[in-house]
Amino acid sequence: MFQKTSFTTLIIGVFIVYVLHTCWVMYGIVYTKPCEDRSGENCITSYMTKNPRLQLSIYTSLKSSSDGNPNLNLILNVDDLDIYSKFERNINVSLPKKTRNNGTLFTYVFVHHAGVLPWKDSKQVHIVTQLTTYMVPKPQEINLISGEETTQSQKTITDVPDRPITHWRSRLTLNIMADHFSFDREAVPADVHRYMKLYQYGKTVQYLPILFVDLLSNRVKDLIVNSSTSELPLTIIYDKISLGKLRFWIHMQDAVYSLQQFGFTEKDADEIKGIFVDTNLYFLALTFFVAAFHLLFDFLAFKNDISFWKKKKSMVGMSSKAVLWRCFSTIVIFLFLLDEQTSLLVLIPAGIGAIIEIWKVKKAFKIIIHWKGIRPTFQSLLFSFIISFQAMKYLSFLLYPLCLGGAVYSLVYVKYKSWYSWLINSLVNGKYIFANYLKSVAHLPWKAFMYKAFNTFIDDVFAFIITMPTSHRLACFRDDVVFLIYLYQRWLYPVDKTRINEYGESYDEKSKGKPHRD
Repeated sequence: MFQKTSFTTLIIGVFIVYVLHTCWVMYGIVYTKPCEDRSGENCITSYMTKNPRLQLSIYTSLKSSSDGNPNLNLILNVDDLDIYSKFERNINVSLPKKTRNNGTLFTYVFVHHAGVLPWKDSKQVHIVTQLTTYMVPKPQEINLISGEETTQSQKTITDVPDRPITHWRSRLTLNIMADHFSFDREAVPADVHRYMKLYQYGKTVQYLPILFVDLLSNRVKDLIVNSSTSELPLTIIYDKISLGKLRFWIHMQDAVYSLQQFGFTEKDADEIKGIFVDTNLYFLALTFFVAAFHLLFDFLAFKNDISFWKKKKSMVGMSSKAVLWRCFSTIVIFLFLLDEQTSLLVLIPAGIGAIIEIWKVKKAFKIIIHWKGIRPTFQSLLFSFIISFQAMKYLSFLLYPLCLGGAVYSLVYVKYKSWYSWLINSLVNGKYIFANYLKSVAHLPWKAFMYKAFNTFIDDVFAFIITMPTSHRLACFRDDVVFLIYLYQRWLYPVDKTRINEYGESYDEKSKGKPHRD
């Protein structure tokens, strides 16, 4: 007979197929098949094989090319551009009054023949991008006791508006594809084709220099808000780029843009940009696998945790007090991460975990919800706590004063956005200090626990690559120690299979009663 496939096995199978498919797609992006026509008639070759004398010209304008006459203003000119040599230039850009009044500023980047104006060169290539972006500035932090404000810097403003304002992008990263690659006319990748400008000379078709603006390098930390000055600094960075990296970068930029269209803010997108920009290719591949396994283990942990509690008919062997404490602490952590505007990669799992913990409290305390119109009323059928944490009772004599003292110290010496922010920070710091102690581990949902344990070690990697509050990052490493303690307890206090449980049964008796299957 065929054995029924479990839901977990199905999910793991789908996950493996997804990882293999992603690897195949990434291989197709990084490796492009060159033109194999020896006659060259069906090939598109690079115009750069002629070693033309090129020039880089960068302008600013209040309008994009689709808005009519852009009225360009030259800010940088690089004669005799060597596309194989990296360089960096720091300049000051004059801001028009319209830009200073919460307006937009565009930049036009031209690569053309030296000594010829860009708009008079038929072989010029150009690209238009924004030097500004709109974002709600981070709320200002103050000392709640004295009212002293945070020292102002160029990246903050005194008056925090309730709407997005213009932020200046202080970095502009440019790339030109340096590979003299020969494309097949019938198989030009769509991602490269939209950046490609063709030039026909007789029967020969060539593509002009492929110019690319690296938007992934535009990070939130480089944004400047300052409407009181007419000039702002701009760092222009140029470097060559290979075809494989160019295609990969195009796909990543498209992915980030799609996320922003679905409602991701500039800060949320910045977290994803940091994964690609701040890591090398090998670490990036490791990050992909870590993120994939993190998502898988999160899903399986949630699934098994819900299954365990759904089947549980009583709280025998479990502590209602511990369930209530875990629900409270999980909600506090979620509110803390939300207040700190943490990455959605961390915030969404925390939110799902908080919802599950609330559901556990409802089940553990047998809470019944009665609706009177739109107003709910609650009734609980369980009022007693089953296990008293004696170890935590004595430990709290030391930890409670420490938490209270830390909260008072931070109130006096640390700046916060509001009283709510101070309260949430104080509560979450207290939660991170406390680590639940369980002497009995026989009634734990072990499948869910093990998936969460695996995720604990994956979180150690995430702690280095995902932006999160320092206290939450340290808690990731603390959980490693807690996991090892639980493993020690599992070995120290194993399940006694001969002991009669609360239902008058033992594990050995149930095993003997099971029918034998061939």
